[in-house]
This record gives sequence, C-alpha cells and structure tokens, in this order.
Amino acid sequence: MPELPEVQTTIDGMNKLLLKLKISNVWTDTESLFRKGDFKDFRRQVKDKTILSVERKGKNILINLSENKTILAHLKMTGHLMYGSWIIKNGKAFAEESGPISNDPYNRFVHVVFTLSDGKQLALSDTRKFAKLLVWETGKLDELEDIKNIGMDPFDKNFTYKKFVEIIKNKTARSSSLKIKLLLLDQSLVAGIGNIYADEILWQAGIHPAKEISKLSDQEIKKIYTTTKPILRKAIRAGGSSNSDYRDIAGEKGRFQNMQNVYRQTGKPCKKKDGGIITRIKIAGRSSHFCPIHQKM
Repeated sequence: MPELPEVQTTIDGMNKLLLKLKISNVWTDTESLFRKGDFKDFRRQVKDKTILSVERKGKNILINLSENKTILAHLKMTGHLMYGSWIIKNGKAFAEESGPISNDPYNRFVHVVFTLSDGKQLALSDTRKFAKLLVWETGKLDELEDIKNIGMDPFDKNFTYKKFVEIIKNKTARSSSLKIKLLLLDQSLVAGIGNIYADEILWQAGIHPAKEISKLSDQEIKKIYTTTKPILRKAIRAGGSSNSDYRDIAGEKGRFQNMQNVYRQTGKPCKKKDGGIITRIKIAGRSSHFCPIHQKM
C-alpha cells in the first residue's frame, strides 16, 4: 500500500506538472472506484475545472480545483497515478508513449483517465481496483469521514515529542496492552505510516514491534519519535518504495526498497551486524519484521 513517502512523491510530481491545467474530460471503466459509484456526477463536477494545487492529508491526495472543488484520491493497496498519454480503445486504456508507462506491467491496469488541457492525461492504474475517488467542496473537507478522523501528520509542526508522548499516554489509558506496531499503524493517531515504515522505524529505534505501549520507557518513546521523520524523509528523497505495485508520476519505480533494513528482509543478517537474523511474525494479521537481538521484548 502506498504510504506517506509514496503519496508525497506522487504529490510532488503532480505539483510540478499539473498546476494551472484544466480537466477537459474524465473516462473510467470501473465506476465502483467513485463515491457511491456515481461517476457521472463526479465527471460533471470536475469537468472544465482548473487544477490549483495538490496536497496530502495522511495517505489521501487532495487535488484542489477552481470553483471550490477538491478531488480526494486514496490509492489504497495497489493504486498509483501517472502523467502521460493514453488512448481509449474498445473500452480500455492503452499507453501511447514508450518508456516505463508502457513497458512496466504494473502500469497497464489503467481504470481512470483525466484528460488535461495540455493534451496529456493523468491516469490511475490500480491492479486490484480498491482505490477511491470523490469530489467535495474544498471549504468543507473537514466534514469528510476520510479527513476528520485522521490523526497528526509526522511532518505537522505541532507533532512535537510532547505531543507524541501525549498520544501514547492517552492510548495507554484506554488500551495498555496495545502493541507499538499497531499504534504506529493507527491512522486516527499518527497519519501516513503503514507496514513498511513502521517496521523500519522500530528497527532503527531498537524496539520490538510487539512490545506493549504501557511498557515503553521514556527513552524508547523518544527513540521512536526521533527516528520517524528522518526515515520518512529518506524514503521521500528515494522516491518511495516499490516493493510491489507502486510507481511514481512518470510510471517509474521508487528506490527505497533497495535501502530497507528490515522490511521483507526475513532470513537475512541484521544490518547492524549484531548477529541477529531478521525474523517475520504476524501482529493482528499484519506481517512484522524485526531483529531478535537488538529489538528485544
């Protein structure tokens, strides 16, 4: 699933290429991707609107348009957005240009195409068709369930160490046995972190993913906090992780999967050279990777 670095990489690309362009049309072969399956209403509301800015809220992409409209796109498990040229034939979208957009098999599952005023398009490729698109009034985004229940962003200026401690202490009061990995994945507490980066953060901080939050020391909480932003920044600089489906706006893979220390490294020696072998366990049905030597319970 695209997480904060992948979504931010996509948004950075969109802000470079799409601003001031007008949406002249929208095509889809999968109306279920749209809110309540109402594709016609979505197209009516966004057609002939100008793209003013693109921003991120948690893992949501917000495409702000003229006339107080915003497209919310959530890429879910296997979605990614690309900018290029496609042609619609027999109800399917086919890439018209050479390079990764046409050569990479993960880029061929195009189910939505926005035609733009520069003659190019913005396309959504989604292998499993789980992505979500809706249009809303820009001034009322806080009313959306997708937005109003999102926790603090790691890059929010108000996401201080004091605030992180407060989040953990408040959650401990309600669920002391909650494991730290699950707290990091809870989008209502901290927004944008998923399985990949939770594993990487805890590996770097030296915290076992199954450790209960009530048993974390102040020093351990501080390590998690101080580790989070640097790892996310490094992943953004690398263009995100392409362990599976994710591709950037040009249809190219990110590079952070080549820099991962623990995620999907099962059976390999720990890169801290402590003699540990990376182990995989499941926590609440989610795979977790860790080093049993420096991430002890």
